[in-house]
Amino acid sequence: MANREGVQRLFMEMLAINSPSKSERPMADFIEARLAEMGIPFEEDNVGERIGSDAGNIIGRIKGTKPGAIPILLSAHTDTVDSTEELHIVFENGVIRSDGSTILGADDKAGIAAILEGVRSVLESGEEHGDIELVFDPSEETGLDGIRELDAGRLSSRLAYVVDSQRPAAGITLSAPSHETITVVIEGRSAHAGMAPEEGVSAIVAASRAISKLKLGRIDFETTANVGTIHGGKAMNIVPDRVEIKAEARSRDEAKLAAQVAHMRSTFEAEAEAIGAKAVFTSATEYQCYRWGEDDPVVRLAARASNRIGIPPHFMDGGGGSDANVLNLRGIPSVVIGVGYDGAHGHSEHISVDDLCTSSEFVAALILEAADGGA
Repeated sequence: MANREGVQRLFMEMLAINSPSKSERPMADFIEARLAEMGIPFEEDNVGERIGSDAGNIIGRIKGTKPGAIPILLSAHTDTVDSTEELHIVFENGVIRSDGSTILGADDKAGIAAILEGVRSVLESGEEHGDIELVFDPSEETGLDGIRELDAGRLSSRLAYVVDSQRPAAGITLSAPSHETITVVIEGRSAHAGMAPEEGVSAIVAASRAISKLKLGRIDFETTANVGTIHGGKAMNIVPDRVEIKAEARSRDEAKLAAQVAHMRSTFEAEAEAIGAKAVFTSATEYQCYRWGEDDPVVRLAARASNRIGIPPHFMDGGGGSDANVLNLRGIPSVVIGVGYDGAHGHSEHISVDDLCTSSEFVAALILEAADGGA
């Protein structure tokens, strides 16, 4: 059983650590100290040097005590999407939140706490278990940078569980989308806006006309698109000759994603051409989708763990990417597990101690179900 006071205290200690993306060293040091206290061997790779972070991937390894157990990997990321240096914690009615001036950082400090507490409870219980690998990766929020650069050859697990999602705690995310990042540069022609505007071709006009005709937001139940930033123009009295747009599209269906990207490309190109401008459209795959069914081994094991702690399995489809997208691509069947936080990436972010305990118990149940083998 998870220790309620222990996991709460562990989580609160982590909340006091500021670890935004690329500055995860204090959190890495904290995790390594906890692993050392539990006698868990670990190493840290040099990925930080390659991704511009002050910390690398921490890989912990726990030798199994039961032959035939399924070796599993548990993962959570060490960065937060924004700084928590000015965090003021409010704790009332069993819920931990910020005072509304910053994020809380439960994404994904709650996941780290759940893994550490779940592992601790199993090791201290003396129950038999299989091989367990732990991966705590940096800079997930900036594009899965740490896990993407991890040498998968270092890992031997057959199944992986990424403890990094919102409510419900112990929820099992069966699928997550592919993600295309898009950059559009529209090139027009500058001119004096007061003396000779007819000699100019406004890149901003071309961009605005195109954006007004794009299908954006929720396209369907598994496809979304967004225009995130627009930068351009030099001064209010100059017809703007250049605008850069950053956008994205996501879908759990590759054909739908390709169609959405093609729609965005053709719209920008057509609207630019219509007024004598030029659109240079580029897109890149950030990560690829995964999709599992309830009968797949990685899901069946998670469902058994859920039943073990008295919670009917709750299956979900995801709208964002995570370490699981990368691990699946590397050949390690992976799903995302709900930690129980809510309001991630916003100042309303919060989590209940009950959900934190549930996610810790679920981690322990995963380990014990894997010990039974035969997923």
